[in-house]
Amino acid sequence: MGFRTGIVGLPNVGKSTLFNALTRTAAAQAANFPFCTIEPNVGEVSVPDDRLPKLAGIAGSKQVIPARITFVDIAGLVKGASKGEGLGNQFLANIREVDAIAHVLRCFEDPDVTHVEGRVDPIADAETIETELMLADLDSVEKRLQNITRKVRGGDKEAVQQERLLKEAKAALESGRPARSVTVAEDDAKAWSMLQLLTAKPVLYVCNVDESEAASGNALSARVAEMAAAEGAASVVISAKIEEEIAQLDQEEAALFLEELGLAEAGLDRMIRAGYGLLGLQTYFTVGPKEARAWTIRKGTPAPRAAGVIHGDFEKGFIRAETIAYDEYVALGGEQGAKEAGKMRAEGKGYVVQDGDVLHFLFNT
Repeated sequence: MGFRTGIVGLPNVGKSTLFNALTRTAAAQAANFPFCTIEPNVGEVSVPDDRLPKLAGIAGSKQVIPARITFVDIAGLVKGASKGEGLGNQFLANIREVDAIAHVLRCFEDPDVTHVEGRVDPIADAETIETELMLADLDSVEKRLQNITRKVRGGDKEAVQQERLLKEAKAALESGRPARSVTVAEDDAKAWSMLQLLTAKPVLYVCNVDESEAASGNALSARVAEMAAAEGAASVVISAKIEEEIAQLDQEEAALFLEELGLAEAGLDRMIRAGYGLLGLQTYFTVGPKEARAWTIRKGTPAPRAAGVIHGDFEKGFIRAETIAYDEYVALGGEQGAKEAGKMRAEGKGYVVQDGDVLHFLFNT
């Protein structure tokens, strides 16, 4: 199950520098000119989780395999992208393929790094991209409404539902609000997602600040935090330059470097966890002598579907899930201790997996 977060922003805000650090590679060329990233670079990264090594230690696992999330570095956008300006068409197509958007905003002053608009204003930058995405969505919505007219007249139930949702999206967009501001009923959730509206995707604002402001942020990042809170979105403060330096260090050196800077953890770890949370994801574990592994599922996932993340046969032949809560697994010294204390539960098809569950699936082949 792949979950993809697109890293977007205006040119020269630090997107590619951040991506390089994020994936510990130099796959994305970082340079001081627009469109240095033309093809979207893709990188899978581990989701930081202190619980996994603890479980592995208790079980004596030979391998530790963390959960993963995919980040996509997408070409810089400029005004007019919705009409194909710059690399607009490609930019919009790439965003359509991701599950969430990490919007990098320049919150630092540096005369040596040009700004495509000639000023440093993260709120205006955010509005530029949001406007282009809304314009692209509005164009898409209007075309779809025209295309389904005949089916609606014929009484096609799916078309009638789609028309209603498209009209709700259009009303929001025409009033200057993104599609994610529309309240969607549970019965409409699947049809809504099929519309693939760009502004329906959840957004994480990433405030790229100067190295000296990484711990506390600055006035610009504070404004972004206010904007995010008002929108019901999330924001994190990060220094792409610091993260790039940390990426070149080993674990011990990185810890010392962070301590000198007064940082409790790398900004990238916060960003990855924020992206994970933004997508409504959670983790369950499988633990044994061979390996301790974290698996990613959406919140609210029933046990059979969670089993299917490991292998489709697990879902098809699901019998039950032997379940131990993480805290009880740790407190009781592992599987045997949990069994003896009566803390291993046999859960059936209707069980909704909880974050941190340690699971063993039984299934028919």
